[in-house]
This record gives sequence, C-alpha cells and structure tokens, in this order.
Amino acid sequence: MASNIDRMDSLPSGVGICTTIPDILYVPELIFGGLVWILVACTYVEEANPLGWVMCVSVFCFVMTFIWLVVFACGSHHNSRGWATADFIYHFIAAVFYLSASVELATVTLYMSAATSEKGVRDYKLEISAVVFSFTATLLYFVHTILSAIRWKSF
Repeated sequence: MASNIDRMDSLPSGVGICTTIPDILYVPELIFGGLVWILVACTYVEEANPLGWVMCVSVFCFVMTFIWLVVFACGSHHNSRGWATADFIYHFIAAVFYLSASVELATVTLYMSAATSEKGVRDYKLEISAVVFSFTATLLYFVHTILSAIRWKSF
C-alpha cells in the first residue's frame, strides 16, 4: 500500500487506475451513483416532489465519472498538472453536488408519509435505500477530492 501513496505525484493510465489511490474509487463511485439513479427513478414522483435535482446530480456524476474513467484508462491525460487540477476540481464539484442532493433526498424521504398501501411502503423503502447510497456516494466523492488534492499539491 505504501507504494501506491509514493506514486501520488503522477496520474495513472490503463490498468493503473485500478491499483492506485485515489483512482481506485472510480468504480465504487459509479456503482453507488448508479444505485441512487436507479432507486430514485423507481419511486413514484408527485408534481411537488423535488427529486429532479437528485436525478440530475446522479445522472451527471455517473456520466462524468464514466467519461473521466475512460480518459484515464486510455491515457489521454498525458500526466500533466492541468489534468491533476481538473481531477481535483471535478471531484470537489461532484462532492458538493452530491451533498446537496443527499440532503434534499433525505428531507423528502423524512417528510414522505409511508402510506398504508403496499406501494407507498415500497416507495418509502426505496427512498431510504437511495438516501443511504447517496450519502455513501457523497463520502466517496469527498474522499476522492481529498486524495486528488494531495496528488495535485505533490505535482
């Protein structure tokens, strides 16, 4: 593990993104972000339900993280300080967006009354799961931001 931290002064490419810190976090970010997207999309949305921002954030971060993963996997970044800066900025923005979406999703879920019908209880459980996965994705993006900042400063 110490060898991974020693290599924080360079950006990985190819299979190296699956073995270096913080780039190993791309896969869990994709998994948890995709789960938030799927779970929120599965619930019944009323007109006054403000889950549009949650869907926007989860889809945006899922697509951008996938693109970011492909850029690093293909080696298109050329190991420059500019890419390290962009990596830090993207993950910072994603962490802030996910935090705001997670708080909104938790608030909506808190005020959602679990209806006595089978469908209402199912939607409530789906939203609780989405809240847990959303805060997990927030934590992953936050940790990735900190580790990207350390790598950016060591360039």
